[in-house]
Amino acid sequence: MEPSIVRLGEGTDEATKQMLQNVVKRKREFERYRKRHLLIMWTSIFYTFGWAYYLYAAFIEPFSYSLFKIFSIIAAHQVQLGLLLVTAALWGMSKIWFDKREKAEKEYHALRCEIVDRSKDLWKGESWQSRHKVFEMMQKEFDINLYHENK
Repeated sequence: MEPSIVRLGEGTDEATKQMLQNVVKRKREFERYRKRHLLIMWTSIFYTFGWAYYLYAAFIEPFSYSLFKIFSIIAAHQVQLGLLLVTAALWGMSKIWFDKREKAEKEYHALRCEIVDRSKDLWKGESWQSRHKVFEMMQKEFDINLYHENK
């Protein structure tokens, strides 16, 4: 458990601390998937443009007089078909990481919204007055907004 969550005062019980730890864990998972998706997406974009430029310079421009000739020469080079498969695999990986990122984002925001909705139950009585300290700590240390449900 995070040291800053463990050090929370008497107004925060263990179940609430565990919920806060889970929302931090979900946020980190979401950020990890977001970074991986961006890396694969930009790799796919640059690779695709580089390969397209190579195709243009090596095959399309010299044989621009015949579309059939272009396709037959490209198909004759097995390396080009392999590079096409690599391009498709990169774009497929980008889609897979995007789906994982979206799922992690939904889980993170659902848990965060649950804490916001249940804040009256989690901080009862006198601890209700000190809940803003917990919210400020979560905002400052983990960039998690527990004041409002909106992103």
